[in-house]
Amino acid sequence: MSATHDPRPDGRRPLADDGATRTVRESFWRGAVQSLPFLIVMIPFSALFGVVATEAGLDVAQVLGFSVLVLAGASQFTAVQLLSDNASVVIVILSCLAVNLRMAMYSASLVPWLRGATGGQRAWLAYALVDQSYALSIQEYESHPRLGMPQRLAFFLGVAVVVCIPWMIGSWLGATLGRAIPDDIALDFAMPITFLAMIAPMLRTPAHLAACFVAVAGSLLLAGLPSGLGLLIAAPVGMAVGAIVETRTARKAQA
Repeated sequence: MSATHDPRPDGRRPLADDGATRTVRESFWRGAVQSLPFLIVMIPFSALFGVVATEAGLDVAQVLGFSVLVLAGASQFTAVQLLSDNASVVIVILSCLAVNLRMAMYSASLVPWLRGATGGQRAWLAYALVDQSYALSIQEYESHPRLGMPQRLAFFLGVAVVVCIPWMIGSWLGATLGRAIPDDIALDFAMPITFLAMIAPMLRTPAHLAACFVAVAGSLLLAGLPSGLGLLIAAPVGMAVGAIVETRTARKAQA
């Protein structure tokens, strides 16, 4: 098989079910079905954002606009929390950028698989690039490297439709019905469970583990800093450590 059909750097052989014969429709529904389990935590997670945002002073239209335009749960929570703490606009922007730095890494790892997408396709891919759409798509592409571009785009779209639209609807529901939710129903469980479910299976290399450990440890050690500065510092430090470990690992493998 030529390199054009298998962009994976490890050169592993594709599985027997390489997905090359799937139709675009089949790929779309495969992505949609695989993302359904995320709704278990996505719906309460989005409803929680609607509740928190309205308590911070946003009205229903602003909450819905926030979820539609930004479409990034972690940074939305970060922004709302910092605004509630009367943090400066600069701190809010920098903190949200730090939280979303992972999207740059997501994009870079998707380049070998989606480099042939058109400008318009890249625009909606960037818009719909969230943790869930990335995690499922990169696993699908690596497991079935002979998928064509239409099948890859269709799979990504299937995941995005199931994940993104309920996020918007859930935010609206939380903003409109949030006051009716009893205080003893803890919706805040959804955020950590979602990230653990996505990130844990992807920690496969020493570089991944090092970056994760340093970022978590740094966030905990710096949790006392005001306006989320601890996260702003810990995130890039974790990524830097992961990059160093990956570079050293690659050098040892070549030696």
